[in-house]
Amino acid sequence: MSYIGSKPANKPVVASDIDPTMITGQTALAVAPAATDEFLVSDAGTLKRIDYSLIGNSSYFKVAGSNVSASNDTSTELTVTSETVDSAGVVASNRFTPQVAGYYFITATVKYPSGTDIDFLGCEIFKNGSSTGAGTSIVSKDYNAISCSTIVELNGSSDYVSIFGRHTTGSTSNINLQNFFGFKLGN
Repeated sequence: MSYIGSKPANKPVVASDIDPTMITGQTALAVAPAATDEFLVSDAGTLKRIDYSLIGNSSYFKVAGSNVSASNDTSTELTVTSETVDSAGVVASNRFTPQVAGYYFITATVKYPSGTDIDFLGCEIFKNGSSTGAGTSIVSKDYNAISCSTIVELNGSSDYVSIFGRHTTGSTSNINLQNFFGFKLGN
């Protein structure tokens, strides 16, 4: 490392210790940084390195599903069958399981067949198999899709989110996960 002058023992390196010519920026990064790429930052005058994973948005996804047969007045976990984007392979078995802890914005749209005589539509976000309390419902025969959204804290290792739908038609009916997406908020 190039220093201006000599570095005393047991002294942290600070921005003024580095020769500015050692950082040239001659080589452009042609792709997004890898999660383990490091950057230098000044923390109140002390230089520190930080992994891109701590400052970049490494967990985001958008998926959709297909029809699921759901019994009348029963919460039913919906099925993911296609991915538009899954940044880190975080969606599997109908669940979003991020690998980075933090707060996440989650939203979904649940669709019921057009022309179905529905008295009640429901969309609900579950965390670890239990309702988060974030759901939307409509009692109407005039709508066939409904969305729900929330912000939820996830631990980045074992917490997961899934989407449930509910209807009252008096019989079994198909429910479709029209879209399900989310992303990490902030750092």
